[in-house]
Amino acid sequence: MFSAWKIFRRGKTSKKDVMDFEMHLEDNIFSLFQEVKNDQYRHSSYTYFQIYDNKKRDIYKAEVRDRIMHQIIYNYLLSCFEPDFIRDSYASRKSKGQYNAVNTFRYFIKLASGPRRECHILKCDVKKYFDNIDHNILFDLIKEKVKCEKILKIIREIISSYHSFANFSKGIPLGNITSQIFANIYLNALDQYVKKELECRFYVRYNDDVVIVFKNNKNIVNIRDKVILFVKDKLSLDIPIQKTSIRKIGWGVDFLGFVILPEAVLLRDKTKNKIYANISRKNAHSYLSLLTHCNSHNLKTKILAMEKIYEI
Repeated sequence: MFSAWKIFRRGKTSKKDVMDFEMHLEDNIFSLFQEVKNDQYRHSSYTYFQIYDNKKRDIYKAEVRDRIMHQIIYNYLLSCFEPDFIRDSYASRKSKGQYNAVNTFRYFIKLASGPRRECHILKCDVKKYFDNIDHNILFDLIKEKVKCEKILKIIREIISSYHSFANFSKGIPLGNITSQIFANIYLNALDQYVKKELECRFYVRYNDDVVIVFKNNKNIVNIRDKVILFVKDKLSLDIPIQKTSIRKIGWGVDFLGFVILPEAVLLRDKTKNKIYANISRKNAHSYLSLLTHCNSHNLKTKILAMEKIYEI
């Protein structure tokens, strides 16, 4: 628990709830330990608020004591499931991330393309993924690996805490570190199905964003229909036809905030407009860092020019 506390508090030491917990750290940690040891741990309620990041997002913030338990369960589940995750699942995993997902996608495009052949891309997006994760299905997937009843009871308590607070039988809250590993465990079933059963070699997933690269368009519709059916029947999720696309790579593919082309990565217009609207001296360097991952010479020049104006 003290190890989990040290990991949890990184970057949060100025937060009031964290400072209050640390004022009586040993008492709080030992109290939490006794609850777990005596099988009396119960998850506290959440604080609800909204953030706006391109779109409105509902955030449910747990208390510090519960977030320490989240960290412990996250570490445990990661050690259990990480060896089973496929290489090309990139969300919330060490040494993975958004930009590596884009780079792998581009690498697969090169492998699938030829001098006289333009590859095709199937792109799928699960409808409201975090809101529709079924608690019972998630728990059953976890039970395939975790056999300790005491640990399973804590995991069930964390999963159902969202149901207790928000009166939902589905969904996991954005903001919990456990939600990251829960989300990967849930869609790992799809990863395994696509790689092993459908034998799709060029497959990349980042959370609920999925792209599959094909050398031609021969089997794309069949694969798409099988993916849609699998997530519906096995995972109780929905991939509407309108949230799928089949495109030649030469047309450009919108993936993780970028438009991917055979020889270039462009920032999509929505992100570009957001930069223009929000650019300031404080965030200019962050935006310049983002632009190192794409071909945006003109936008870089404009931001650098703005920085000079700020300096003056």
